[in-house]
Amino acid sequence: MAENKLAQKQTGLVAVTEEGLCTRPVERPAITEHEVEQLQRANASNLQPIVFVHGLWLLPSSWDRWATLFEEAGYTALSPGWPDDPETVEEANANPEILAHKTIGQVAEHCEQIICRLNRKPAIIGHSFRGLLVQILAGRGLSAATVAIDPAPFRGVLPLPLSSLKSAWPVLGNPANRNRAIPLTFDQFRFGFANAVSEEEARTLYDSYAVPASGAPLFQAATANLNPWTEAKVDTDNPQRGPLLIISGEKDNTVPWAIANASFQREERNADVTEIMEIPNRGHSLTIDSGWREVAETALRFVRRFV
Repeated sequence: MAENKLAQKQTGLVAVTEEGLCTRPVERPAITEHEVEQLQRANASNLQPIVFVHGLWLLPSSWDRWATLFEEAGYTALSPGWPDDPETVEEANANPEILAHKTIGQVAEHCEQIICRLNRKPAIIGHSFRGLLVQILAGRGLSAATVAIDPAPFRGVLPLPLSSLKSAWPVLGNPANRNRAIPLTFDQFRFGFANAVSEEEARTLYDSYAVPASGAPLFQAATANLNPWTEAKVDTDNPQRGPLLIISGEKDNTVPWAIANASFQREERNADVTEIMEIPNRGHSLTIDSGWREVAETALRFVRRFV
C-alpha cells in the first residue's frame, strides 16, 4: 500500500557564505577526524552530497550499504555520528557512558555543523530519531531533499499507539534513565526493531548493530506536547524546507503508521512537495535488515527527482 501527497513548489538554494551553507550562528560541537575526512572528500568530489544520519541504538556504520548504493548512483555519501559516537559496536557496548546525555538539540547542532561545511546543499536521509532530526534540519532550510524513515514524533504529533509506548518503555519506565545510556535486551530489540524478520535474522541484527542509546531524546519526545520550549519541534512552514518523503514500515512497532501519518499531515501544510509511503511487511529494522535495498532504492528514486 502506498499513499502519496504532492504539492507544487520546489526549494531554492541557501546562499553559501564563509560559514558554508549556514545562515545563522551555530554552536561548534567537536567534529571527528573521520567526519572531517568525509567532508573533505565530498567537497573535493564536486558530486551532490547525501548525508545519512542514524537513530537511537545504532551507529553510523548502519548506513554503510546505503552509502555504497548512493555512491554507485553518482552521489557522494557522508554518515556523521552523534557527538562522541564510538567507532564500533564493540566499543559502544563496552563503554556505554560515552553515549549518555545527548539531547535532540545537541545532535541537531552537530549534524548542522557537518552540513555547514559542505560546498553544496545536501539531500539528507534519517531513520527513527534521526528521521525527526532530518525534519528539524530541513525546517532550517538546510536540505535539498529529505527522506525521513519511521520518524520519531515532534511537537504537534499527537498519536501514541500502545506498541510505541511499549518500545520506549525500557527507557521511559525509569526517570533516572534520562541521564543514562540504555541498552536493549534481545527481546526488547526483537519487539521494537526486528519483529518483521525471522528470529535468526533478528539475532544477527542485534549482535551486529545494537548499541546503548541516550535516554534524553526519548524523554524530550515524550514531553514535547507539554513543553513549548522543547527541542523536539520542527518548522514545518519554512518555504525553504525542500521536498520531503516520509517512509513508514507497515509492521513497525516503534513508529507505527499513526505517528508517521500524523507527522505527514503536519508537514503537508508546507508549500513544497510532501509525500508519504508505507512499505508492506516491514518493521523498524527496515534500513538494516535483509530488505534494506528496497527501502534504499525508494529513497534514491525520490532524491533523484529533486537533486
